[in-house]
Amino acid sequence: MTLTALPPTVSDDNLPDTAVAGVELHRYLGLLRRHATTVAVVTAPGQQSGPPVGVTATSFTSVSLRPQLVSFCLDRDSSSWPTVAQARHVAIHLLAEGQEELARTFAARGVDRFADASLWRHGPYGTPLLHGVLALLICEVVQRIPAGDHAIVLGRPVSAEHRPGEPLLHHMGGYTALAH
Repeated sequence: MTLTALPPTVSDDNLPDTAVAGVELHRYLGLLRRHATTVAVVTAPGQQSGPPVGVTATSFTSVSLRPQLVSFCLDRDSSSWPTVAQARHVAIHLLAEGQEELARTFAARGVDRFADASLWRHGPYGTPLLHGVLALLICEVVQRIPAGDHAIVLGRPVSAEHRPGEPLLHHMGGYTALAH
């Protein structure tokens, strides 16, 4: 097999004066809203006796099969970031159809996401585990990569479980389910 070299990547630093650097923010966000994603909630144990943290993330993805790696992105200005930045393990929950309220709780700012003790339990490595989710991965954090105003967090799954059901999806700024 012969590999063909690709042309060098053009960066914003060396764009010609006539080129537009990036896409207008409103247009960019409009495009991203059209990308349907499974809703994931990432949780991490509290640091030094602090409370656990959790955040809704629509950026979860599989990265590699060998070795097994997954990723999610988190805004570094998020209140959850300082804890996730130090966490050795995180739990990634794929929400099930009908769990819109749980998604909203973990997307909201300034609320105690773990106030309702009936929604979660303590799991391995101190990770908070949410009840009733479609799928759950407990991951060892292996790398954090700064990427603009976010960080890409890479995790190696150490435990996984799933149940039958349909996923909760995020599309066009709202929650929806698969149509059959």
